Parts: sequence; structure tokens; C-alpha cells
Amino acid sequence: MRDVVTAVWDRRSGYWLVIALLIVAYALCAAQGTTDPSPWALIVQLVTVAVVLWVTEAHRRVQHTAWVILSIGAVATLVVALLGLRGDVLDIALSAASALAFLLAPVAIIRHQVHRRGLDVEALLAAIAAYVLVGMFFTQVYNLVALVTVAPTFGDQTVDSLSSQLFFSFTTLTTTGYGNIVPVSPGVQGIAVAEAITGQLFLITAVARIMRGSRRPAYEEAKTPGPHLAAGSSPGGQS
Repeated sequence: MRDVVTAVWDRRSGYWLVIALLIVAYALCAAQGTTDPSPWALIVQLVTVAVVLWVTEAHRRVQHTAWVILSIGAVATLVVALLGLRGDVLDIALSAASALAFLLAPVAIIRHQVHRRGLDVEALLAAIAAYVLVGMFFTQVYNLVALVTVAPTFGDQTVDSLSSQLFFSFTTLTTTGYGNIVPVSPGVQGIAVAEAITGQLFLITAVARIMRGSRRPAYEEAKTPGPHLAAGSSPGGQS
């Protein structure tokens, strides 16, 4: 029984947990009608980073250090949520922590997948998780800019909230561009351009990674003996 559980919840299966946590974090951010960061979403994000570090087989010392920092951050966020504490400085700190968490996670996934070979479910889930994490990272960047500036991010006709920032981030990342939400400041416009370029480059590299992993390199094929050699025949036709 123990072997079965271990086989099910190995590191490769851990990407399913990462995807599930991202869905929860996305839902919590989408439900936020103001620019105030959600403490509960941050807790889910910190747990997501911890799971990503485990799945990507980060160095043990790095994992231990990160887990200590993430645990302290999770406890502090839980206290803030339970006590109902509010304030501009606190909101900026929570938003910055969320952005940092969503920056570290995709970097760890990409680093881990670069050294792998083979097209499998893990590679696909890793690509999806990293792509969503990039979109969440830019969402927190937009949120952080909105908290530190006075002018609305998307003008007076759009409600400036974490929900609208999330929607704009993913439509920009995927270059969908509905046009119903448009940034007004040059700084936010520059961030949007950077996100669109990042999204396209990510798709190109992700597809290249999958295609590269789905076929064997030429030097490995050259090392593989042909059918007649595998049967024990010599190159000259002598057995």
C-alpha cells in the first residue's frame, strides 16, 4: 500500500497538485473586486511555490531555506487575514510578496525541464503550470503598480481591481487583446508590451522543448545498433 501511495504522489504527479493550486489562486484573485491583495490567495501562492520547489527537485538546502521563509510568510499572512488588518503599506507588501512568489516558481520549473528529455504528461503539465504562473506574475506586477501610484491603471471607465488586472494580464499574455481594458500610463503600457513578448517567446520555446524531447538526438540514434547488429551480426556480415 505504501508503495502504491508513493508511486501516485511522486514528484512527477506533483504537477497535478501545482495545477490545482493555481486554479484555486486564480479563482481567489478573480473574486477580488478591489486592488487590495487577497491574504488567502497569497497563502495558496506560497504553498504553490513550496510544492513547485519539491516537484522540481531543488537543492535540499534551497528547499529548507525557502520553506522556512514561506512558512513565516504564510503565518504572517494568516494573522493579517484573521485580524482583518488593512493599510497601504501592508497591501504593497502582500502584493510584492505575491509577485516574488510567482516569479520564483516558473523559473524553478523551467530550470528543471531544461535538463529533461522526452514528451510525456509531466512536460505538458510543467509547460502549462509555468505559463499560468507567468500570467499570475504580471497580474501582481499590475497590482503593485496600481497600489503605489495614484492614477487608475486602466482609466476612469474601468474598475481598477485585482480581477480586472488578472483578466488584462492573461489577454495580454496570450495576445488575445479584446481591447475592452487598455492601460493609460506609459509605464503600464511598457509592462504590457513586455508581457506580450514574454508570452510569445514562452510559447515558442515551450513548443521547441516538447518537439526536442519527443525525438531522440542524432548522436543517440547513431549509437543505437541496427537490427542486424542487435542480432549479433558484425558490420562485415560475419557472425
